Amino acid sequence: MELKRVVVTGLGAVTPLGNNVKDYWNGLVNGVSGADMITRFNTENFKTKFACEVKNFKPEDYFDRKEVRKYDLFTIYALVAADEAVKDSGLNLETVDKDRIGVIFGSGIGGFNTFLSEVGDYFIGNRIPRFNPFFIPKIISDIAAGQISIRYGFHGPNYATVSACATGTNAIIDAYNLIRLNKANVFVCGGSEATICEPGIGGFNALHALSTNNEECKTASRPFDKTRDGFVMGEGGGTLILEELEHAKSRGADIYAELVGAGLSADAYHMTAPHPEGLGAILVMKNALEDAYLKPEDIDYINVHGTATPLGDISEAKAIIDVFGEHAYRLNISATKSMTGHLLGAAGAVEAIAAILAIKYDIVPPTINFQYPDEGIDQQLNFTFNKAEKRTVNAALSNTFGFGGHNTSVIFRKFSA
Repeated sequence: MELKRVVVTGLGAVTPLGNNVKDYWNGLVNGVSGADMITRFNTENFKTKFACEVKNFKPEDYFDRKEVRKYDLFTIYALVAADEAVKDSGLNLETVDKDRIGVIFGSGIGGFNTFLSEVGDYFIGNRIPRFNPFFIPKIISDIAAGQISIRYGFHGPNYATVSACATGTNAIIDAYNLIRLNKANVFVCGGSEATICEPGIGGFNALHALSTNNEECKTASRPFDKTRDGFVMGEGGGTLILEELEHAKSRGADIYAELVGAGLSADAYHMTAPHPEGLGAILVMKNALEDAYLKPEDIDYINVHGTATPLGDISEAKAIIDVFGEHAYRLNISATKSMTGHLLGAAGAVEAIAAILAIKYDIVPPTINFQYPDEGIDQQLNFTFNKAEKRTVNAALSNTFGFGGHNTSVIFRKFSA
């Protein structure tokens, strides 16, 4: 059976740098930090008092108030990002075969804010179970995928992926494989997350995963810098429209890039820590290259997982050198989490968008906030520190790794007929 080719025809984003793809990309290229002090709750008793919040965003600008009450914030981010992507794709919703359009959209945690509100009201109150009728539908992780399909009437395969921080990329990979196998013509895929709340910040503080550099919060996300002390929480959503090539050509769609390879692996090592030698990261990148029928030297840019955790950055840098050898020093590498923070289940989708736009515009976004080299990381690697670089990007790889040892990689390439 000959596998179908898969292209990207639409993008949508809600991020700490902007609430659409254009503003998000401009923020990345200009090295803007999305970090600031948390506005959602009183952080007086929290170790971490800052995050990368989505800004200037009002759900009522997109939905009527009755609708807003039915959705957790993570679903709202998903719906807004999906709407931008669907419109960007130019799909004619009046004539397209909706039975052949699917939705795979994930969240690492789901309706955290709704859970906090409803359960908090119960325990703080008189423990009378007067839960909102939408309580369960609002918190379950699959509801974003369901609501997207309901909004547009898409009847194709529909489900959610949940693999912690690898969630969004897992959704992309599943959609890619189903299109290749001719199970659908089009997929709306990606991830969303909304965890900037008391248990979100407090829980990750308890894991010692978050930066606590409150005094320098704007520059606290410091991937590959010696002074890094953890990731900065982000939020938002990212959506890709993946489409079978002939279907896209038949309707004259604009094509951003071709998705040519995907890799999956597991660390099988630790609940939260990466393998110190990056064994899972090595395997997943090799799997993606093999799937794409590409050699290491075919890759021009890697959007790394790069969370700014002490262990994670070292192991990923080691893995890149292992996989790419001497070519590793000719690559551009960047960690866009230095600007957006870590969007957890949405990270893979918004970072895939960064990789795709790097290909489209031949610009590599920077890794900002770098000052001090880490002797444990090979400084001959080009991490695109502090300033974007113009270069031809024919192929880009994006890594996303999740708690539990879940590893995902996707490879995009300039489209050629």
